[in-house]
Amino acid sequence: MDRLVDLAQMLRSKNSGPFLITLDVFFSEEAIYRRVVDSGAVSAENILKLYHLKASELCGIYFFDAALGIKITYHRPVSSGTCGDSDVYGAQQHAPLMELLIP
Repeated sequence: MDRLVDLAQMLRSKNSGPFLITLDVFFSEEAIYRRVVDSGAVSAENILKLYHLKASELCGIYFFDAALGIKITYHRPVSSGTCGDSDVYGAQQHAPLMELLIP
């Protein structure tokens, strides 16, 4: 098994407006992208566990074959920049996804 961070060319997070976070994963080779997608490891169940989310907080997981990329979007616990927000740009939210194991 390999960690997702070791297979991805780019793994990042960012705001998708003030109320959403988007995680992006891009791969440099189609074979690696296919391995990750076909493994089923990037699933709603795993994302909910990794990010301690309720099913209603996950907006979606999108696979873009043409870009060799995966996009995951979920609701922020608090709005960007408000009291209690610890990452105003959403730039540090990809860390849990880094350790996802891919068979």
